[in-house]
Amino acid sequence: MAGDQTAGSARVRIWRNARLATLAQGLPGLGVVEHGAVAARDGRIAFSGAEADLPAGLEAGAEIVDCEGRWITPGLIDCHTHLVHAGNRANEFQMRLAGATYEEVARAGGGIVSSVKALRAASEAELVAQTLPRLDALIAEGVTTVEIKSGYGLDVANEAKSLRAARQLGELRPVTVRTTFLGAHALPPEAKGDKDAYIDLVAGPMMETVANAGLADAVDGFCEGIAFSPEQMARVFNAARKHGLPVKLHADQLSDLGGAALAASYGAFSADHLEYASEAGVRAMAEAGTVAVVLPGAYYFIREARKPPIGLFRRDGVRMAVATDNNPGTSPLTSLLLAMNMAATLFSMTVEECIAGVTREAARALGLQAETGTLEAGKWADLAIWDIESPAELVYRMGFNPLHARIWRGN
Repeated sequence: MAGDQTAGSARVRIWRNARLATLAQGLPGLGVVEHGAVAARDGRIAFSGAEADLPAGLEAGAEIVDCEGRWITPGLIDCHTHLVHAGNRANEFQMRLAGATYEEVARAGGGIVSSVKALRAASEAELVAQTLPRLDALIAEGVTTVEIKSGYGLDVANEAKSLRAARQLGELRPVTVRTTFLGAHALPPEAKGDKDAYIDLVAGPMMETVANAGLADAVDGFCEGIAFSPEQMARVFNAARKHGLPVKLHADQLSDLGGAALAASYGAFSADHLEYASEAGVRAMAEAGTVAVVLPGAYYFIREARKPPIGLFRRDGVRMAVATDNNPGTSPLTSLLLAMNMAATLFSMTVEECIAGVTREAARALGLQAETGTLEAGKWADLAIWDIESPAELVYRMGFNPLHARIWRGN
């Protein structure tokens, strides 16, 4: 699995004299521990808590890092990206600013079709080279885990190429990469409008190729009037189930087609966007434990007028994650810190919700809650160390990166 290479060594490393935001589930708020310490061995957290409680045996021969009162949080997790793509769509952005409609942009060769054309023309090596700077921007802000979707290939060979490129990124950088097969993203030009025939391809040869090669950790789709119906997505999810792959869903972004409820009915890790999610859909997500992934970058960039129902998520106990949705068309965002600020400013999420949304709940949205997302013994030693006075600064600041150090698997 890409990004799952072993890191760390048998030697213990201890970060002491720190303030911890552990995000541990049983603790209130951010799970703050004053005068705290974190110890790592073999890439895993061996201890996290008050420095006074540090087991004496751990300190013998350990490498000690004095954090000088800095804050430590879990490493950040970007749980929804389309990071692997070729080229950009800045020209379309310019056209829209000048008054062009979506249809006019599409007639000029823009829209997702332009991204498909660019990705198909790029080699796997070119995709990796173009994506690395975007990944590096996330890593520079303390991201230790990133989800990367396909969805710009839209045929067997190019969807596989996208996912192989994503896997390579996890081998070239010290970061955990989770890959998601998003063949049901849009209709390619050669499909000539036949959505059902294309879904046959996605649920058949595409899925088989991706699953048999071990290229995907999950399956996603775009359930929307401009994309695919709930019935068509159900066919994709049934195929995913046959191959033992968990699912996620772009749901209820532009209209309420019942995508949230559909995702929940399949036990989806997450339903994402959700601006038009209904009360019934939110209740279904709560019952299924499906995480709501909010994507303020896309909301901002396309000037959406309707916000996701944050109040309903809170009322019904739906976990909320925050992600960049990095993509060339509707969210060219490579800052998870800015995504947190947007979630707070645009959606009225609290500081605690935002920070949990890029750590503990983002891990849950990827099915990784047993491995990362909190500072707890047994989990990967993925840490971010910050030059801040309080965690609120991580959400409050715009265009400022207070990262002091980033630790992945203990290194």
